[in-house]
Amino acid sequence: MTDHIDTGTGEITEKAPVAAFLASHLNGRTEEELSAEFHTLLDQVRAHGKKGSMTITIVVDPPANGVESAPLPIGVESAIKAPKPTPVKSLYFLDDDGLPVREDPRQMSAGVYRATDGTTEFRMADTTTEYKDA
Repeated sequence: MTDHIDTGTGEITEKAPVAAFLASHLNGRTEEELSAEFHTLLDQVRAHGKKGSMTITIVVDPPANGVESAPLPIGVESAIKAPKPTPVKSLYFLDDDGLPVREDPRQMSAGVYRATDGTTEFRMADTTTEYKDA
C-alpha cells in the first residue's frame, strides 16, 4: 500500500481499495480467514440448494485519548449465514389428551373387533396354516 502514500510527507495521495486493505490486514491472515469462510458458505449452498450470505464488517475505533495523530485501531469481523439441511419430520396423531402418538387413536388395534351392537371384543388372529398335499 506504499504506492498510495507520499514518502516525503507521509500523506495519503490516493484512496486505497478496500480489497487491498483486507488482503494486507494482519499480514494477510484476515484475507485467508475470509476466503475460508467464503468457501465454506459456497460448499453449504451447493450441498443444500438454499441461499446463504456473508457479512464483512470493518470496525474503526477513534484514536486513544482523542489524540489526533494517534493510530486508529481497525478490526475486521465477519459472519456467515450458511444454509442448514431441512430437518427430517415424522407424522404423529394427537390422542384425547392432546399428546402426540404414532398410531391413529381413532383406529382400532389389530385383533380388536366391533360387534354389531357397538361393543368391542378381542379376537386372536388365526395364525395356523394347514397345507394340503397336492
